[in-house]
Amino acid sequence: MQRYNVLVADDEPEIRDAIEIYLKNENMNVFKASHGLEALDILEKEDIHLIILDVMMPGLDGIQTTFKIRESRNIPILMLSAKSEDTDKILGLTVGADDYLCKPFNPLELTARVKSQLRRYTLLGHYKATEDEIEVRGLVLNKRSKTVFVDQEEVRLTATEYKILELLIEHRGRVFSIEEIYEKVWKEPYFNGENTVAVHVRRIREKIEINPREPKYLKVVWGIGYKIEK
Repeated sequence: MQRYNVLVADDEPEIRDAIEIYLKNENMNVFKASHGLEALDILEKEDIHLIILDVMMPGLDGIQTTFKIRESRNIPILMLSAKSEDTDKILGLTVGADDYLCKPFNPLELTARVKSQLRRYTLLGHYKATEDEIEVRGLVLNKRSKTVFVDQEEVRLTATEYKILELLIEHRGRVFSIEEIYEKVWKEPYFNGENTVAVHVRRIREKIEINPREPKYLKVVWGIGYKIEK
């Protein structure tokens, strides 16, 4: 999966650097700006998926920056402020922020809110996957990097597991028989390969499904084979 790009705009270098560390640990790319105008400039040059904006910044503050962003973009905005008054929170949300967090903040809460906004952004269909990516309700397979993510969390698959998932997700909705899967993935004639395929499918489910007994993605069609739901 393409790593999400997060823009952090705050006039305090320590805050920017701390947030960068938290988000990089979540496999995200971080771009940093010290004020609103710099943030807008980065937005024009980079493919940003979420913005973290401090309210109080020199020049163009967080409120004004949010207002400018909302003229042409609908990407998630998480607003930060040392102030805790309801009026500041209401103003930020009114001009277009999606969420609000007061300083000092808990790093775990910050990353949880960022991931929640990115998940919502993805599921609502605003986020456009690259040509190398296939996305199905939070399950993303990147054909170039051979990586798989579920709700922004990377899933480690073996080469064979990846090939099976790639086959099914590229033809989501279509049922593949065990024989078809074996011959397309192993590149050899099918002969007593039922258990082999079944074991790999079970392992894939254990890695990509929240509850493998009630799979969301990889479904069995009894007596026929397997498919990835659209």
